Amino acid sequence: MNRLALLAAASALVLPVALSAQSPADPIFSPAAVRAHVEFLADDLLAGRDTGSEGHEIAARYVASQFDGLGLKPAGDAGANGVSWFQRIGFQKTEFGQTPATLTVSGAGEAKRFTHAGDVLVGLNAAEPHLDVTAPLVFVGYGLENKRLGLDDYAGLDVKGKIVVTLRGYPKGLPSEEGAHLSATKGKIAEAHGAIGMLSFGTLQSMKARPWARMVQMADEPDFTWVSPEGVPFEAAPGLRASAALNDSAAQALFAGAPTTIAAIRKTADKAGGKPKGFALKTSVTIRADSVSQRVTSPNVVAILPGSDPKLKDEYVVLSAHLDHIGVSPAKAGDPADKDRINNGALDNGAGIATMLEVARAMAQSPDKPRRSIIFLASTGEEKGLLGADYYARHPSVPIKQIVGNVDLDMPLLLYPFTDVIAFGANHSTLGPIVAKAVAPMGVKLSPDPMPQETIFVRSDHYMFVKQGVPAVFLATGYANGGEKAWGDFLGGAYHHPGDDMNQKIDWDAGARFAQANYRITRAMADGDTPPLWFAQDFFGDLFAPDAPKAPK
Repeated sequence: MNRLALLAAASALVLPVALSAQSPADPIFSPAAVRAHVEFLADDLLAGRDTGSEGHEIAARYVASQFDGLGLKPAGDAGANGVSWFQRIGFQKTEFGQTPATLTVSGAGEAKRFTHAGDVLVGLNAAEPHLDVTAPLVFVGYGLENKRLGLDDYAGLDVKGKIVVTLRGYPKGLPSEEGAHLSATKGKIAEAHGAIGMLSFGTLQSMKARPWARMVQMADEPDFTWVSPEGVPFEAAPGLRASAALNDSAAQALFAGAPTTIAAIRKTADKAGGKPKGFALKTSVTIRADSVSQRVTSPNVVAILPGSDPKLKDEYVVLSAHLDHIGVSPAKAGDPADKDRINNGALDNGAGIATMLEVARAMAQSPDKPRRSIIFLASTGEEKGLLGADYYARHPSVPIKQIVGNVDLDMPLLLYPFTDVIAFGANHSTLGPIVAKAVAPMGVKLSPDPMPQETIFVRSDHYMFVKQGVPAVFLATGYANGGEKAWGDFLGGAYHHPGDDMNQKIDWDAGARFAQANYRITRAMADGDTPPLWFAQDFFGDLFAPDAPKAPK
């Protein structure tokens, strides 16, 4: 991970290597070219490409220079000197102050106080840097509402001016993607009912998926949100002043004197379709937290390849990948001075950016240009909550109604010769059949989501386009041919650790093959007579694009 000055030119020096299952019409994809991009992006000098860091700025300029060299059109901010490659985003970064945040439970015997990062994880509120909130509590089950799915957890409950207590997750047996989406809206639902805060504790199912020890690892992470061009920080539920996640001892304190125990609630929740009923608790909480905020900036990098069809060139397909990673881990007591703390992000997501750049190269150099225009988006702030993609989907280079589809590339696991791919979200739109048909000539199959419990569909950048009504999928290498073990080992090891670097045994032939697959998918989206369409009666299509044309499933 050295020789940084040589790496920028490496992609121009490599020789293309032919791959199997290549049709005469396909361009050649080079393993060495994919490697060269990742080598640059994962170099120690970039220090893990954290949002707002110098390393990320260097990476953004690298991507922009690649776009420029391919003759693409810049599609970022417009200024006095024309349109830039960069869509610069202001972020509000909020961290805890010197005084530890606390949550105190009172009203049923002796008051009990819990400190942040012990048995409670207190949320940050930049709008109240000296937060001090006291309110009574109401248990609201999962805290969900949706007529289509038969959810009405607030029925008969008065939560105005109170803090609601919810179970984490969603009812057992609910479709995972719909459930995950609804879980992400709990704050907005609580706010709509007049609540001023929200606490959560685990079900048996959610605690197995995300143990408390894993949650505590993120206790000291700063909170980020994007800032609008008018200077207003985005908040999904600004009326919620306080929030916290609770471990068992703190949750038990909330339910002191309650008519139902936490054990009984969890037993009900662990049944298929189990929906514990809500009720007022006999306790109140006081939440105190000091925080400090600052503004930082970080850019999306955006380019357009104009379409060749006069009738279709005003429709756009987006190929996206996040450029940021998590930076440098803080030093811990007892660490040796030379311990590697740089999270290089070679696979997460240097490999996704490299794939996008190679697809852009092939598209730009093709004598037969795609019919629809293609937007290439290297987003920032993905690791902070999909923020760069959210900002772009709300402030796109072209009107959002002209964007007809998105494929997102996040952490392709290039550690084995993959024979299948996963398109998370493929069952919601015609992108599923489009992907399957595009990769079939390569001998690659489209496999169903192998880990629905992880709700990947709502956890990567493509979902920000879904929320704006755009059919979208997140493409990854699959579980076949050794993939399941590779994924398990990576997620339990190098993922979000310094081990995700160039010392891994990366299969660069798989990298070239993944670029070929995405070229074929993007071409199919761009060249089809019909753009990607939501399936009729699909939950997400009906919710986010109710008036858009639909396809029979």
